Amino acid sequence: MDVMTRIERALQTALARTGQPGCPPRLGQAMHHAVFPRGARIRPRLTLAVAAACGEDAPAVSDAAAIGIELMHCASLVHDDLPCFDDADTRRGRPSVHRAFGEPLAVLAGDALIVLAYQTLAQGAAAQPLRLGQLVLTLGQAVGVPCGIVAGQAWECEPAADLAQYQREKTGALFAAATVSGAVAAGSEGEPWRGLGAALGEAFQVADDILDATSDAATLGKPVGQDLAHARPSAVCQLGLDGAIMHLRHLAEEAVDAVPSCLGQSALRSHILTETLRLIPQELARTAA
Repeated sequence: MDVMTRIERALQTALARTGQPGCPPRLGQAMHHAVFPRGARIRPRLTLAVAAACGEDAPAVSDAAAIGIELMHCASLVHDDLPCFDDADTRRGRPSVHRAFGEPLAVLAGDALIVLAYQTLAQGAAAQPLRLGQLVLTLGQAVGVPCGIVAGQAWECEPAADLAQYQREKTGALFAAATVSGAVAAGSEGEPWRGLGAALGEAFQVADDILDATSDAATLGKPVGQDLAHARPSAVCQLGLDGAIMHLRHLAEEAVDAVPSCLGQSALRSHILTETLRLIPQELARTAA
């Protein structure tokens, strides 16, 4: 089974809870709308890639870790699109959850996805209690305070924010959780993998800044120009477009260098470099070069 099929099946299994008796139908529909159809599934793919590189020995635990990460990411997108934040009309090329189901159900769907992430972890990793405890702690730290994605979002409410810190928290925290969780799920030490996730997370946020400044809504499937419109910290605003592209390349190299010694080190390094550099639109890359 290929990785994307594995992820989609595991997500379908997790979301099957919404079809059980007692679940309000429209809440279940809103949760499905937030998760499907799929995006790139970068975070769960990263979790499974690290687990494989570490000699995965418990696929059910790895699946639970990967799906917990993705459900948390989807929840963050639902909340990020709300009128009190970006007020985004679209996500992945179709109406955002609050546009399709209304703001109250969007808030509840996001909240329910957060809880479902922990339910999925608890059920999928129950046979490995020592790993489960570390996985729950890792995910919680990546979401809450002081340095999780909630804290990252909150920097947008402050009068000033350090760009690197903002990016580490808003995006990097969940990427770091993905790499740490992949190692833990495979029975390895997680902390040596944190640097890889942090570098990748910052790289993806820089790439998002570049696309927000240069792409269009039809291509991305979501509104563009949001950083400028909301006066958010942005690599393009602070470094210029060419500077942001060069910074992204540097972060890709940093991520490759951060892959710890493991059986799958060489393959994982090649995969990471290819995936990260693909984030740069080719026309922009040629111009910057």
